[in-house]
Amino acid sequence: MIVKTPEQKKALKQGMLANVMRQFDNVADIIDLNPNIRKILEVTNNELVVHFPVRMDDGEVEIFTGYRVQHNNSLGPYKGGLRYHPTVDIDAARALAMWMTWKTSLAGLPYGGAKGGIQLDPTKYSNDELQRITRRFTYALGDNIGPELDIPAPDVNTNPQTMAWILDTYMSTKSPAERSTNMHVVTGKPIGAGGSQGRDRATGYGVFLNIKFWAEHKNIDLKDKRFIVQGFGNVGYWAAHFLEKEGASMIAVQDAYGSIVNEDGISVEDLLAYTKANKGSIMGFAKAETLDNVAFFGLDCDICIPAALGNQITEANASSVKAYLIAEGANGPTDVAAEEILLKKGVAILPDILCNSGGVIGSYFEWLQNRNGEIWQLDEVLQKLEKKLRESFIKVVETSESRKIDMRTAAFIIAIERLEEAYVQRGIFP
Repeated sequence: MIVKTPEQKKALKQGMLANVMRQFDNVADIIDLNPNIRKILEVTNNELVVHFPVRMDDGEVEIFTGYRVQHNNSLGPYKGGLRYHPTVDIDAARALAMWMTWKTSLAGLPYGGAKGGIQLDPTKYSNDELQRITRRFTYALGDNIGPELDIPAPDVNTNPQTMAWILDTYMSTKSPAERSTNMHVVTGKPIGAGGSQGRDRATGYGVFLNIKFWAEHKNIDLKDKRFIVQGFGNVGYWAAHFLEKEGASMIAVQDAYGSIVNEDGISVEDLLAYTKANKGSIMGFAKAETLDNVAFFGLDCDICIPAALGNQITEANASSVKAYLIAEGANGPTDVAAEEILLKKGVAILPDILCNSGGVIGSYFEWLQNRNGEIWQLDEVLQKLEKKLRESFIKVVETSESRKIDMRTAAFIIAIERLEEAYVQRGIFP
């Protein structure tokens, strides 16, 4: 397992916030953002820290710390994931909440940005303990979340089951007559609990679509292209699944336990089946060799998909990257210094707020269905998702080419100008 020291973890979290602020300041300068609106957007609206007790399986009580940061809701209710990870803290939540504001704005959704979670390592707790932790956290959040206020979704180490527990706990705090009207308090739910077809693959499918759109724009055939994936969870798996169907070959994977490589290709489905039987780990997979983690990003490949945590491609390893396309499945996987190195090398980067926005678009579709009492079929969801993502991709490419800037800067410009327009039109209360 890749173990980081407390100092490394602290630097990682502070680095994410510094990254998002540098990205914002850079674009605010380029577009000459109204200084008053700049003041509003560079801070969060609300920050909630809750400490709550949970009884463990052995009868002992443990105190947990949970976070929910609501960055901005000028375009609509707050929207963003909840993650269960040791790196969760207020700075990480602030950075991720800001990215969600830009992401929802870029996608043209009626949402603002939020993020949160619990600081814990979920592998150290039983399923029953995780259920009690989740329910108690939901109760602690109280009316700070709601279907028209702040709508959580799955993120790192959370899943549809986590959302079902949140939904049930939240609904149980409402009167019987109100419960059915609160179904859309969370998205990413299991199908049987009001979830949407296709939400499970929406983020990874969106990563794949952005790669496909980029390849079409550059007249590149994805067949026989070699790709590597960091993080073989929901996002990494689905992106790899669709790329493999397109004829591309996955040659290496890295997860929290280590890295594996096979120059002749690794079957996506075989690896998934193996991880399910191996406690989620890719290590020990018979049809691949173990690789030193440090060598992962320097592998000879065409496409690199960082789909794990933030700040993975840094100044220290950026110069070794051989891929000519980086598709950001994770939030903030490339730090600012690394990006400068990569762009000088001619590496194209599909920025996170565009590349992984399929998840929040899929969540929006689920929210709409719950709100309107509708059920959409899988092909309808994927078709709508592709249409929405293609619109965003075209806008980003056109802005990038017309202004002669990189795609991340172009994506931020589109997102922040939409927010600026909302404030200019609406004014500031009072």
